Amino acid sequence: MGQKINPLGFRLGTTQSHHSLWFAQPRNYSEGLQEDQKFRNFVKKYVQKNIPLSSATEGIARIEIKKGIEEIEVILFMGFPKLLTENRPQGVEEFKRNFQKEFHYITRKLKLSIKGIAKPYGNPNIIAEFIAEQLKNRVSFRKAIKKAIELSEEADTKGIQVQIAGRIDGKEIARVEWIREGRVPLQTIRAKIDYCSYTARTIYGVLGIKIWIFRDKEEEFVSID
Repeated sequence: MGQKINPLGFRLGTTQSHHSLWFAQPRNYSEGLQEDQKFRNFVKKYVQKNIPLSSATEGIARIEIKKGIEEIEVILFMGFPKLLTENRPQGVEEFKRNFQKEFHYITRKLKLSIKGIAKPYGNPNIIAEFIAEQLKNRVSFRKAIKKAIELSEEADTKGIQVQIAGRIDGKEIARVEWIREGRVPLQTIRAKIDYCSYTARTIYGVLGIKIWIFRDKEEEFVSID
């Protein structure tokens, strides 16, 4: 049997919730989706532009959007929020001002919140960014995966599976390589599985990275507001 369903969609309503929470009439639904995408694109571009070049990744875990009748709240979850204030003490406030300025035409009140993840390497998006950066720097894929697994184990995860597909190490023929450490029960709906699919653009071509992380505890957050 194939296991082709997205692990997050498979668990909606049990251990997983939507990253966008709002209601719209059918005729306005597409406008709401486009608005969400604009929010996410702006946040990602701003963070990538303002993170110091010395850092390996920008550390964006996910972006949640909650829309009410009078207010729209955008919550940015970051693994390394201090990078926004490095050499710029007012970096967070400046970020919020630029966000308000970019979407000044929206009639509802806009609110941007930033939360830090207590153990960033327990998040699949940050692990995927770490591996992608290593591959771009021509580090052996096995060495990059093993280092990522070590980092995730330090974050108290119960299991992790990493898969890389494409022209690995510049080989002529594309292939798929994967490594699993610990337990990753993909068939158990009540298991807390975090998943991400990430694209790494290297000099050899595009590599696809997939991360599955199993943990029995909820993520711990630190408010940056």
